[in-house]
Amino acid sequence: MPVASNPSSPLAESPSSSLTERRKAETRTELARTAAALFVERGVRDTRAEDIAREAGVAPRTFYRYFPTKEEAVAPLFAAGARQWVDATRAAPADLTLAQALVHGTREALATDDAANAASLEWVRALLRLAAANPALRSVWNDAYHASETDLAAALAERAGDPRRATALPVRLVAGTAATAVRVAVETWAAGDAPADGPEGPAALAARCITSLSESPWSTT
Repeated sequence: MPVASNPSSPLAESPSSSLTERRKAETRTELARTAAALFVERGVRDTRAEDIAREAGVAPRTFYRYFPTKEEAVAPLFAAGARQWVDATRAAPADLTLAQALVHGTREALATDDAANAASLEWVRALLRLAAANPALRSVWNDAYHASETDLAAALAERAGDPRRATALPVRLVAGTAATAVRVAVETWAAGDAPADGPEGPAALAARCITSLSESPWSTT
């Protein structure tokens, strides 16, 4: 978030407020990772919010300050992946077509050459397998991708040179279609046993899904 131009403004970030926000973000991330590990180890049903709090070294009331339910605790993991995709699409070279920019974004966000990213994908795979039998966890996953549609629409409107068009129907349609394509690709990979870096990995499948849609007019005009 940008710092306000007036240092005396209540919106200006002080070092202490910035540190507080970083600590909150670190706590959210730690709770998310702990929840994911316990869900995979014990199952969602047999994991309580209190168990997640204890393993993460915080009080149960602290857990509930961050998340209303135990399933919501993994939302930051899902959201981080979706945010990576949106950011990579926004940063794609300007000379790429819309479809090419979306493919570029998926390849960047779902790349496995980074060890941390590869590990995150395996966490997502494990969580999605659990979500298949858990409606609450599945809802958290779906909410993350629904939110990414709004962010992606803003990124596409920026690439088109008119941020005001982020809420226009054509832009929202493209963003929604692309988000669905990536979600289906990741879910398809997660349901199988293919390695993340192969032709049946999430990046390859997502690129294939988006390319197959290029027969339709990928236009924000």
